[in-house]
This record gives sequence, C-alpha cells and structure tokens, in this order.
Amino acid sequence: MNVLGFLYVGLATAMLIPAIVDVAQKNPDWQAFVFSALLTGMVGMLLSLAVGGALREGLDTRQTFILTTLAWSTLPAFGALPFLWLGVGYADAVFEAVSGFTTTGSTVLTGLDNLPPGLLVWRSIMQWMGGVGIIVMAIVLLPFLRIGGMQLFQSENSDRSEKIVSRSVELIRLIGLAYVFLTVLCIAAYLVTGMDLFDAFNHALTTIATGGYSTHDQSFGFFPNPSSAWVAVVFMIVGALPFVLIVQALRGHPLHLWRDPQVRALLGFLAFVSLTLTIYLGVQMKFPFDEAILRATFNVVSIVTGTGYAYGNFAEWGPPVVGITLLLMFVGGCTGSTTGGIKIFRFLVFFGTVRAHLRRMVRPHRIMSEEYAGTRLTPELSFSVLAFLVVYMGSVGVITVALSFFDLDLVTAISAAATSVGNVGPGLGHVIGPAGHFGSMPDGAKWLLSFAMLVGRLELFTVLVLLDPDFWSK
Repeated sequence: MNVLGFLYVGLATAMLIPAIVDVAQKNPDWQAFVFSALLTGMVGMLLSLAVGGALREGLDTRQTFILTTLAWSTLPAFGALPFLWLGVGYADAVFEAVSGFTTTGSTVLTGLDNLPPGLLVWRSIMQWMGGVGIIVMAIVLLPFLRIGGMQLFQSENSDRSEKIVSRSVELIRLIGLAYVFLTVLCIAAYLVTGMDLFDAFNHALTTIATGGYSTHDQSFGFFPNPSSAWVAVVFMIVGALPFVLIVQALRGHPLHLWRDPQVRALLGFLAFVSLTLTIYLGVQMKFPFDEAILRATFNVVSIVTGTGYAYGNFAEWGPPVVGITLLLMFVGGCTGSTTGGIKIFRFLVFFGTVRAHLRRMVRPHRIMSEEYAGTRLTPELSFSVLAFLVVYMGSVGVITVALSFFDLDLVTAISAAATSVGNVGPGLGHVIGPAGHFGSMPDGAKWLLSFAMLVGRLELFTVLVLLDPDFWSK
C-alpha cells in the first residue's frame, strides 16, 4: 500500500500545477485543485504511514496483479476530484479522468476553447502522467506477468537494460529523462510552427503520451499552419516506438530502432495505409495533393498510435474511410510505447504462427519453426498471443452488445467499444465521431466505457485474472 500512497502524493503534487496556472490567470477555479490536492495527498500520506515506510520485501505475482489494477483504477478516481468540484457530473468526471490516465482521449466536455486554463492543463497532465506509467508497466510489469506474449520481451529487456545500466530502477530513470526531453523538444517544435506557449505545452504533453486531449473543439483543425500537424505526426510516431530503444538511440545507437521488427512493421504499415488513403482522397474526394497527404497521414497516424487527434471530420469522407478507420482502431503501436490497441508484435507473432501452420500442412514431416527477432516462437508463446487476440475481440464484441441496450446504433456501439478497449479516442458516427463527443451518451454507457478503457489499458488479462477463483486460493 505504500506504493499506492507514493503515487497519490505524486498525483497531489501534480494537481498544484493547474492551480498555479489558474492563479496566474486570476481564475477562481484554483481552489478546486488545491482542495483536491490536499485530500489526495492526505490519503497518500496516511497509506504510507499505515504500512510503516518502505516496502522491505518484493512483490509476488499475485500482489503485482492486485497492485497494478488498484493503481490504475483508483488514480482516476482522485483525478476526477477537480472536475467534480467544478460541477461536472460524477459519471462524466470519472469518464474524463479514466480517459486521461489511460491516454484514450475520448471526452465528454464541449466548449474546450472557453474552459478554465487550469482544467485544460489538468487534462493534459493526466495524459502525460498516464503515458509514462504505461511505459513503465509495459517494460517492467507485463513481461514479468507474461500477459499476451509479453514474456517475449522479458529476457530481451533484461539484456538491454544490462547494456544501458545495471538496474531496472536506473532504466526507468533514463526512460523518464527521455520522456521529458522529447516533451520539451515537442513544445519547442510546436512553438516554431506558430502555436502560443499554452497550446504548445498542452499539445506536447498529449502528443508524446499519444493521448489526444486538445485545448480546442476542432483539435488540430484549429491551427492554420499545416506544419503544426506535421510536427504532431512526427511525435505521435515517436510516442508509438519502444522507449527502451529510444533511450538507446539517444545514447548513440539509433540503428537499434530500425533493427526491431515491430518498428519496421509499424512504419511500413503507416506508410502503406497513408498512401492508400491519400490516393482515395485525391481521386474520389478531389482534395489537392498536399491537403490529401496531410489529412490522410495525420488521421492514420493518430488512430493507429491511439492518440485520437482529429484533422478534419474523416467520418464524412465516405464508407471506405469509415471502414478503414474502424479496422485501424484495432492496431496499436510498439511494445514499450504509450500506445494501446493490439500491439504490432502480436500481429507479427500471429502471422508467423499461421505461416508455420501452413508450411506444416504442405510438409507435415518436416520440422519447422518461426522466429521473432531471433527468438523462436514456442507453442506457449503463440498460444498466449492467440488467447489475447481472442479475448480482445471477444471483449469488443461483448461491450458492443452491452452498449446496444442503451439504444445506440450499431456504428456508434461498435466504434465506442473498439476505441475504448483500444484506448484510441474518437469513435465513428454523428454522436462520437471526430466532430462529436461522448457527453450525450447515457451515464450507464459512460461507466461501461470507463471500465472498457481500464481493461484495455491493463491488457485485459491483468483484470480478468482477478475474476478467477484459483487466483484467490492459497
């Protein structure tokens, strides 16, 4: 519990930043953040004192599952306090906070251009903090918990961390420094394109975290300079790369990034889909070439990386774009990044497993095996990935059916389920599309989608294992 206490104290400290912003702008809403910080910090200190200081023994697998789930489910509850103080409904406040910490980017708020500056900053900070938490979880916890094939990176990350530093704590420190450095670099790049400091700061935080919260209802359509959108494309892709390899690249080994199969697959996939949509927008929708390539590339990168920024209303570009966008919601970035969805490495393992099966059908007496980055794909690993894919698709299906009971049309229901489990952001249709929001949905649907965002961010099995009676047996 002292770990949770430490996290709560850190969260309380972060709440003081939007309070300072509101004070500087002479906005009375600073009180909401101060009182929220006091309550959150007090709970954190009480938890830390209750367990008597530092944790002396390591966590076992069961404790790690419980701690991970508790942290991700309780931090948004405290993060929602400023919204509640400012009059936002409970379901809306929790939805916005969960969407923030999981870097989903779906929002129930409208009139962003006129919201208090402190509240906008708080939304950005939640996503930025959630992003670094996701990286740490993906690098340290998930390989240890062997979820959905993540054991493939257990020895790999250990070897890499030994080459960088001797301890995982130091690796996390280096990743944190890289995360801050890239955020500052993104702020500077946005400033060069003509953004003011407030917009540059907020969008840099939510870009590198692949979160997607904006300070404007039009998202990136608000900014007249197209170079702002291109900067976002670059840093959204950076946020979708493995941060362990980014650390190595910053330490003078950039080729390590290109040698990773999932990095090459991600970049190739983004290029192919962007080119396809560029041709479609130019030929079918009659967009000028420069506008077609920007709109296509920006929105493809935004959806695949799970950022969720919008540059134009792609829901109005015809059924082919809507269909492609729905499929893209299921594709994620690289392992060890801030993205959600089905990570690229899982698709590579899946296709490798299918290829090996087809080859065995042709030559049943020949011993053949597939590899990923020099590691042999064992039956256990392949089964783990296939199980994840089945549960992932099943979860989207179940949530879609559940949402249909709230009188939502099929497009809205399935896109809401896919965007929530995949931590993407916008849905499809007139209600929750890139030009819409989730505010008009029933409260019951918001609670369901909040749960879906958490389950998706925790890689499904982290939560589902808690429902297994064997987990609680001695």
